[in-house]
Amino acid sequence: MSNTTFNVRVYKIEKRKNAKGTVTSYRVLWQTAGLMWKRPFPKEAQADAFRSKLVTAARSGEPFSLATGEPASWARADRPDMSWYSFACKFVDMKWTDASAKHRAGIAYALTMATFGMLDSAACPYDSKEVRTALRRWGFNTKERPNCPERPREILEWVERNSLQVSALSAAATARALLNAATIRLDGKRVAASSNRRHRVILSNALAYAVEVGLLDKNPIPDLKWTVTKTTFQVDRRSVVNPDQARALLAAVASQKPSGALLMPFFAVLYFTGLRPEEAVNLREKDLTLPDAADTWGELYLTGATPEVGKEWTDTGEQRDTRGLKHRAEGETRSVPCPPELVTILRRHLKDHGTGPGGRVFHGAHGGVLAKSTVLRIWRKARKKALTPEEYASPLARRPYDLRHACLSTWLNAGVSPKQVSEWAGNSVEVLHRTYEKCLVGHDEIAMRRISEVLRPSSPEDIERD
Repeated sequence: MSNTTFNVRVYKIEKRKNAKGTVTSYRVLWQTAGLMWKRPFPKEAQADAFRSKLVTAARSGEPFSLATGEPASWARADRPDMSWYSFACKFVDMKWTDASAKHRAGIAYALTMATFGMLDSAACPYDSKEVRTALRRWGFNTKERPNCPERPREILEWVERNSLQVSALSAAATARALLNAATIRLDGKRVAASSNRRHRVILSNALAYAVEVGLLDKNPIPDLKWTVTKTTFQVDRRSVVNPDQARALLAAVASQKPSGALLMPFFAVLYFTGLRPEEAVNLREKDLTLPDAADTWGELYLTGATPEVGKEWTDTGEQRDTRGLKHRAEGETRSVPCPPELVTILRRHLKDHGTGPGGRVFHGAHGGVLAKSTVLRIWRKARKKALTPEEYASPLARRPYDLRHACLSTWLNAGVSPKQVSEWAGNSVEVLHRTYEKCLVGHDEIAMRRISEVLRPSSPEDIERD
């Protein structure tokens, strides 16, 4: 199939105006084989000169490139080109050093999905799940790519041979196919709105890098009309446990053999201090102030977090990556009050079980770093034991993270100022209000009472007074 066409149509210059009616730019529009191209210019003379060149080339019978939309003779002889797969690997390698392990995995996931939009029409001889695994696990992983086993290497070589060139992304249709592929799951449904936005940002960054290295003249992503459903995450009030339910769940954790008593304090920290799970895992004994006196508050000092990402994404080869606190500058700390009940729990925990690797407060049954799979398994069993069948089937405390939501909701409903809660929680006040708005009890009742007072019929005494 030819990559050029003689089917060209050049339109009049379009004046672009702002809300006040002032002309801000002049845009040249033209079509090649049905594909629309747009090129903005700050001055009308520049736009007119560019349009004249297009018209001259079309009238002289010159073929136009389907990849760039421009006359074929304009192609730069010295412009490099590269397959999409090779470029994506180059982009991954460029980002690897400064990216967190979680962001590395996120980039690989987005590029893996997007690559299916950059394969030519040749039928893929491999299962799509197998191709995705090869791309995400090996191809788009700087550390693991050199150690790729034979089977995935064979798949990646096929992807390399059948990838479109990066220059093809100059065509809006190809760029849209790339973006579409990056936002559609294996089952054909769109990814969640947050993932949709994140993948679009990653691809836009990748194509900006393509411009930087001379593979493209312009990043096509910003020009694509792309609608993402607006979503605002709000905690479901049904997922928030009350103090009695929380204590019942903690007791159900502690009763599990053999490691329930060892892990109960971990869940207690999430509920009583609102820490994120990765922050709690990172706690060291030196980060705790636990007074001896009864009914005395203590304090936790947070210096970092250790999210579990997977050993293939971390520099150390460990399952967890060590990072700074979320929404905090590198090296910045945060302190959180520790209520007397939790002080007692933690003092008993340290006395009975000691610390794990590096002085960690929480660790596995065999002394290693606490695994996410262990946390989830223990929590599922605790919910089954502590909750009624109806509660178990509901969103109530479905995830350990919901204990953090319960803590922050409790603080807000207790009358603690949002500014103070945001400082303890590591969130902005704006995010706090938006996220926990549905969990603030009493507001509905107050509003309905005020409406009832306005609608209340007048009594005979009121009428006589009037």
